Amino acid sequence: MRFPCLLMLALLAAAPSSGDASASPSGTVAPSLAPSETIPPERFAAATQQLYARRDVAALQRLCGGATGEADLLCRYRLFPLTQDESLIANLPVAAPTPTARGNALLSGLWGYRAARAPLLRVPAYGGRSLDLLRRARALDARDPFVLLVDGQSLLFRPAIAGGDRRAALARFRALQGIVGAAPGEGVAPMEADLWVWFALFRAGDRTAADLHARLLARNPPPLYRDFLLHPPRA
Repeated sequence: MRFPCLLMLALLAAAPSSGDASASPSGTVAPSLAPSETIPPERFAAATQQLYARRDVAALQRLCGGATGEADLLCRYRLFPLTQDESLIANLPVAAPTPTARGNALLSGLWGYRAARAPLLRVPAYGGRSLDLLRRARALDARDPFVLLVDGQSLLFRPAIAGGDRRAALARFRALQGIVGAAPGEGVAPMEADLWVWFALFRAGDRTAADLHARLLARNPPPLYRDFLLHPPRA
């Protein structure tokens, strides 16, 4: 079985964009975003997330122009699902350029994307590399938003025989909800966390998923998130 593609699976299952492309993850109008050299470092992750949720590839590419190190990994992680540009996952480093929890988690996600596109014989090596990086990320900071996001996705999509665990995935997403809800601007929007909580409940057949689904749609989510709700990935 192919190693799960994490978030790309959700995006490939989505229908063409709909809704207001200017809406932010909170349902408000997002500010216009300038090239990366004018974005303060502390706002860069949040800016990439806004454009990703709006499915604004051109603006995200402009924002990411010249990004290096961990910022480059973040840009690739957000751009690849939107563009399917294989150059974004070619020549990936084995180790994160900065030995942080977030850097390792982002690189884990990129190796996961690569594993999902790889010839069958390469899948175990690439998938194993992704999981090794995720283990390093958890050891450094298990509560970093991107560690929780990538870890939850990995647990949700992996089969049980390979360590998948839907309950553990839901716990990661609920922890993510609490962290980004209390400190927004980390690069994972509160609604993004809410979507993954809903999807974990949906995959588990939990009866509360339907009510959460309706409430999320009522918040006028940006195009990418709306499509996720209306066309969720197949089990």
